[in-house]
Amino acid sequence: MRSLSSRLLVSVSVLLLFFFGATIAVLDTAFREAGEQARRDILDGQLVALLAAAEPDDTGKLVMPERLREPRLERIGSGLYAELRDMQGDVLWRSRSALGLEIPEGVVPELGNHLFARESLDDGTPLLTLSLAVEWELDNGDSHPYVFKVAESLDSFNAQVAGFQRQLFGWFAAVAVAMLVAFSMLLRGLLKPLRQIETEITEIEEGERASLSSEFPTELNGVARNMNLLIDSERARSDRYRHTLDNLAHSLKTPLAAMRALLNDTRQEEFGRRCNEQIDRMDEIVRYQLRKPAAVAAENLVLKSVSVEKEVTRLIDGLRKVYHDKAPAFDAQIAKGLQFRGDTGDFLELAGNLLDNACKWCKHKVRIEAVPASAGRSPASGLVMTVSDDGPGIPAEAADALLQRGMRLDETTPGHGIGLAVVKDIAASYNGQLSIGRSTLGGASITIAIPPAKSS
Repeated sequence: MRSLSSRLLVSVSVLLLFFFGATIAVLDTAFREAGEQARRDILDGQLVALLAAAEPDDTGKLVMPERLREPRLERIGSGLYAELRDMQGDVLWRSRSALGLEIPEGVVPELGNHLFARESLDDGTPLLTLSLAVEWELDNGDSHPYVFKVAESLDSFNAQVAGFQRQLFGWFAAVAVAMLVAFSMLLRGLLKPLRQIETEITEIEEGERASLSSEFPTELNGVARNMNLLIDSERARSDRYRHTLDNLAHSLKTPLAAMRALLNDTRQEEFGRRCNEQIDRMDEIVRYQLRKPAAVAAENLVLKSVSVEKEVTRLIDGLRKVYHDKAPAFDAQIAKGLQFRGDTGDFLELAGNLLDNACKWCKHKVRIEAVPASAGRSPASGLVMTVSDDGPGIPAEAADALLQRGMRLDETTPGHGIGLAVVKDIAASYNGQLSIGRSTLGGASITIAIPPAKSS
């Protein structure tokens, strides 16, 4: 669960379940004990009534009256039973309510002692019993021991406990649900500042807001203040980059214009034409780099269709002049009519960096292959471009390191170590991937796979 509200609700639910469960257990135990104590008091009262009603007959034997004051003892199956036994266990008297039943004898208490016990009838009906052993003294001075016993069925008591438990669970469940609803509403209000921060950050990303507002609780003021400081810092850094590039472009424009004027004055028309092409290329690179800080993301740019074959041919012509001493043999295998859907400068950065690296490290051969990423030939069909050479290649363990800015395998070779990192970043902006392997020519093979562009 990533939602803070869900975590809090689950935590509170677990706590409520624990505490309410403990409370239900305590109340249930208290109710049971109170109910049992009440029934023990009732049985004790019934036993005292039996003792008061018992009288010896003319023969000296203890007898009970035909009718007792407690009506339940007279009603068959009422659930309240009584009997009188001698010390040998023989039944001398049994209440009318126990007709057809056999009250268990149980444990006989010592003389003068009460004994509460839980017993059951033959059919399994649970009973709570109270026994009392007494020494009955007659008028002539003789005495005989007797055992008085009363019993009450626990069926009604158990039914009361079950009903109490149902009510207890029902009320506590209703209280728990009400508390969770109230807590969720409370959380919604308490977490509103966090949702406000999320909304304002989204507005900042979309350019609708410059910074976070200051109307937050004390606990979030530090977060909002630090976030605003970070936004201001990044904005200032972006401004510095843009100003630096503006200054660079301004500084280069005059020398480039002067070079163009001088070349136009020369009589070597072919040399001047080729130099003008390279100056145009330099000017295009400067404009491309100036556009990058102002661009938001590749998916938000107005994408155009770039002819892959035409741009690769231009790049190869330029590299032939740069590496004229090495004279690499280029093998361009470009699918006919293949288009790159994106910015022209991005494609020139992709292909130019890869071809430049291949020329730098090759022995003699450089190959570039480009095919659509999907079966179609439309501009939105994507691109898979592979540049390979016959140089020493790239060790597998060093492939990931080379994709970091400033990382180089050979410090003696001219360069800055950022070409592959730039290629990786540009490919990623088009949801593409870069992979490094071994080519059939014997050297390195670097592949860029850009998926088909999504329709708007």
